[in-house]
Amino acid sequence: MSRDTLSRAEPVTPKQRAPQRRQRRASRTEARNRRAAAGFVLPFLALFGLCFIAPIVYAVHQSLYKTERTGPLGLGGREHEAFAGLANYAHALSDDRFLTGFGRVLLFGAVQIPLMIVLATTLALLLESAGARGITFFRSAFFLPYGVPGVIASILWGFLYVPGISPLVKIADSIGWDVDFLSRGTVLWSIANIVTWQFTGYNMLVLIAQLKAVPGELYEAARIDGATAWQVARHIKLPLIRPALVLTCVFSIIGTLQLFAEPMVLRPLASSIDSGFTPNLHAYSEAFVGNNQHVAAAEAVLLALVACVLSFGFLRLVGGRAKERG
Repeated sequence: MSRDTLSRAEPVTPKQRAPQRRQRRASRTEARNRRAAAGFVLPFLALFGLCFIAPIVYAVHQSLYKTERTGPLGLGGREHEAFAGLANYAHALSDDRFLTGFGRVLLFGAVQIPLMIVLATTLALLLESAGARGITFFRSAFFLPYGVPGVIASILWGFLYVPGISPLVKIADSIGWDVDFLSRGTVLWSIANIVTWQFTGYNMLVLIAQLKAVPGELYEAARIDGATAWQVARHIKLPLIRPALVLTCVFSIIGTLQLFAEPMVLRPLASSIDSGFTPNLHAYSEAFVGNNQHVAAAEAVLLALVACVLSFGFLRLVGGRAKERG
């Protein structure tokens, strides 16, 4: 290019440089925002991986190995881990006590969960009704048992179940009713009573929070149309708190399969509670009593899989019914 051509070239004006400067400024701002977002997210991801993903991976790894001992009859000598494949899972699934524990908690959930959800829903509707008085007191009173740890709650109820010191047993004896809360046929429902006492208030608050989000104009329009309190509850409140009901049911299903503290505490008081009373109790016994942590890890993985299947199966069932109604 000649000197004459360069001299005839038009100079770049400030207006022409402005879009480029804005673009560079926007790029730098976007880069800073990404770094700031990464600074907030990375600590969470680190804790999530350390406290959630790592234990799952370690449990799955342990479930695929077994401990072999050298020496005469496998006694003494050195211990080393050998790959076992799915042998630990086969051992867990062939254990009658483990399978019986699964059946027991499924029966427990089939009876206790609907009862607790109905009770929590009834309390939530009553406390959110227009004519309810002392709402703050009753809401706190119903929620208070949730603040009691499961171990302490089991100890408290244990005093009410043990013959000789239980006032409930004494009252039943005085009216000629022979009752044993810790017998083989009733101990499961005694535990269900403890769980219901603990978690009904928590589920009630979840439902109340959902009811608070319902616009008041809907209630006012229903009252103008002459709807009764029962009709408002049935046709407005219950359909609108359906997501909260589904959430509480899923949490209850997972919690039922994790049943451990209550039977563990009541076990010294009730001979009917053995080491395989629940799947969690059986896995604990395998790991810390039988010193077979690999089988215990396999049982824990199976328990997690069953919880996932039941939870997502329930969500799919509820979602399918909602689509049919829609």
